[in-house]
Amino acid sequence: MTTPTDKPAPTKRALKRAEKVANPFLDSETHARMRDYTEREAAVGKELKAIAERGAGKRCPDPRSSPSLATLRPIVKKGVSLAEMFDRIAAGTEKGLWEPWMTVFGFELKSVNYTQTPRNAHLALDLGLDSKAGMIFSKMGVTNWRSQAAEDCFELKVEKATEKSLFTAYAIFHLDPAK
Repeated sequence: MTTPTDKPAPTKRALKRAEKVANPFLDSETHARMRDYTEREAAVGKELKAIAERGAGKRCPDPRSSPSLATLRPIVKKGVSLAEMFDRIAAGTEKGLWEPWMTVFGFELKSVNYTQTPRNAHLALDLGLDSKAGMIFSKMGVTNWRSQAAEDCFELKVEKATEKSLFTAYAIFHLDPAK
């Protein structure tokens, strides 16, 4: 006999929704083996499909401390490292420069609020096939950077089939105001 405070047991469907889908591309060895026998476009398509099914990991959505972006942060472009750019954006300095400077690293500056409200910038890292970040990560030997960034980001934007590519995908990071 059940009492009004007893909750019904969760259904199999509810349990399945609660579990995160595994992304095999998070394992560097699996990713490397797959890349050995799969064409580049198909490999990226498979990885983006796995990323979309898993969703954003929300592990570390601040790009200044995100482990997946550690490779990019020390790189200097336009005379400033990416880490320094993040710090300056958070500090609210040199407002007009950031949008074109971030594109060199594969980021788009989606929105900026310099009034020091809870979030002051939303940055979108391009995860697509021709991402500028992909070239940098490739030179540094990080093969599964897309999956790693998806685990850290706050939100994913994945859209299927455009004329140019199979998927357009972005990992959205939030840059908190300086404290």
